[in-house]
Amino acid sequence: MQKIFPFLGWLGSYRKRDFLKDLVAGLTVAVVLIPQGMAYAMIAGLPPVYGLYASIVPILLYAVLGTSRQVAMGPVAMDSLLVAAGLGTLAITGVENYIAMALVLAFLVGAIQLLLGISRMGFLVRFLSRPVISGFTSGAALIIIFSQLKHLMGTDVQESQFFHQQVVNAFQSLGDINYYDFTLGVVGIVLIVLFRKWDKRIPGVLIVVLLGILSAYVFDLEAHGLHIVGVVPEGLPAFQVPNIDLGNIKSLWPIAITLALVGYLETISIGKAIEEKNSTDHIDPNQELVALGVSNIVGSFFQSYISTASFSRSAINNDSGARTHLSSIFSVVLVVLTLLFLTPLFYYLPKAVLASIIMVSVFGLINIIYPRGLWQQSRGELVVLMATLAATLFIGLPQGILIGVLFSLLLMVYKTSNPHFAVLGNIRNSDYYKNVKRFGDEVVLRDDLLIIRFDAQLYFGNSDYFKNELLRQINLKGKSLKAVILNAEAITYIDSTGANILSRVIDTIHNRGLQFYIAGAIGPTRDTIYQSGIINSLEKEYLFVKTKEAVAYYDDPKTISEIQDKVAHQNSSRVTKVIS
Repeated sequence: MQKIFPFLGWLGSYRKRDFLKDLVAGLTVAVVLIPQGMAYAMIAGLPPVYGLYASIVPILLYAVLGTSRQVAMGPVAMDSLLVAAGLGTLAITGVENYIAMALVLAFLVGAIQLLLGISRMGFLVRFLSRPVISGFTSGAALIIIFSQLKHLMGTDVQESQFFHQQVVNAFQSLGDINYYDFTLGVVGIVLIVLFRKWDKRIPGVLIVVLLGILSAYVFDLEAHGLHIVGVVPEGLPAFQVPNIDLGNIKSLWPIAITLALVGYLETISIGKAIEEKNSTDHIDPNQELVALGVSNIVGSFFQSYISTASFSRSAINNDSGARTHLSSIFSVVLVVLTLLFLTPLFYYLPKAVLASIIMVSVFGLINIIYPRGLWQQSRGELVVLMATLAATLFIGLPQGILIGVLFSLLLMVYKTSNPHFAVLGNIRNSDYYKNVKRFGDEVVLRDDLLIIRFDAQLYFGNSDYFKNELLRQINLKGKSLKAVILNAEAITYIDSTGANILSRVIDTIHNRGLQFYIAGAIGPTRDTIYQSGIINSLEKEYLFVKTKEAVAYYDDPKTISEIQDKVAHQNSSRVTKVIS
């Protein structure tokens, strides 16, 4: 039951002291969610109230089915833009028809996500390496921060999903700053930062919201041009079956697939980034797909357009001290109460205060320390991080993730196609055989014996490299060389191309009058050696458990013991029977 309903995992061990943290986090997120939801609905081309509808049922269902405990669900800017872009290409007439298509789109997105989850396709998240996640989250955080400058400055900054255009638009609006907005926003940022440094247990965000509302109301700052949230529409969403027919499905399936994958990748990226920050591990990729799918499917019956994880609200939720999904339920409660009774309380909420909350919260997602470490440890991964960051900033959020994954795969292919190739030697007065470059004068080298180690799987991508490097080392040894030993401890897999190359290399070595031995091959590799026919070139007697045994056999074939011979060829009889 816990696999189907992950909330049972934390419900049984829930602590009373976590209740207040979840309550404060949930209310704080709701205060941001209400105006954000309305704004994002407008971005999607929908009436503002539909952003609030998308903040009820999907969030409740994710709280029951989702595995990331700090992720905050609801409408988000990027997906809202994609909704508008996708529906904008269709010949839709009238607001009602547009709303109907948006609800059908939400249903299709959920159906695709649910199907992927049931099919166990969550493994796709494994391609999101840490550099990709770090680059993506940092880029998205910068985009969100600059998108809030219009509220912080109280100016009409033109919207853009591209970071460089956001910067240009913000600078062009500097002359139109509303100093009431700007002052409240800057004070909000300063107070939140000070509260955090003083004591993180203080609900600084909630205090800033209350101070902002009181300031706007008491001093009548709206009359001086202060931008406030204003009227929040009343009423709960009614149950309504989406107009699902074959024609709508044909029209919407391309954008539905895009939104399903983007929403999933956003949720997983946010969840993994927060869990990495908190040193926790709860997220289950397949269950996340199921949770998103069910949330969007059922939400579409309650007039909700697509819902997924929000960067800004998830950061606020986490920074406000959320411990479990109960914080999301508290957010929904406040959204419902707001729709029914509390709309006047949020009328005077300054948008600049909301901007200050979002900007401070997402700033923590920008990781500077990790790239510095990569500069020292792995510059290839640093390239992946920077490529992801640049693509996210200057091309787009979903493109940033995809380009990051592509660069990660290219780095992996490059590393595996040019793996580490070491020449080994015996460490003086020991049984150890180690890399001659690392141990220098401590290693005893023999002119008549070449011992090499190939530190990778042997497959089509690196088999030619293996052959060329091995033959190069043989040529360097010269005419005094009598035998070659391959330490295969690191070779965990050999494909058909690699097996063919290895057989040909062994034949080439034998034609030169040299012996060839394999030492350290694990069971699956020995199986491949027999099944692929490598053994026909190698001969059974030249398989050994350890390098020292291969060397001893080369020096004196009588030294091999019965137990060594048995262990070295342990799988051969079983595999031979299977083949026959």
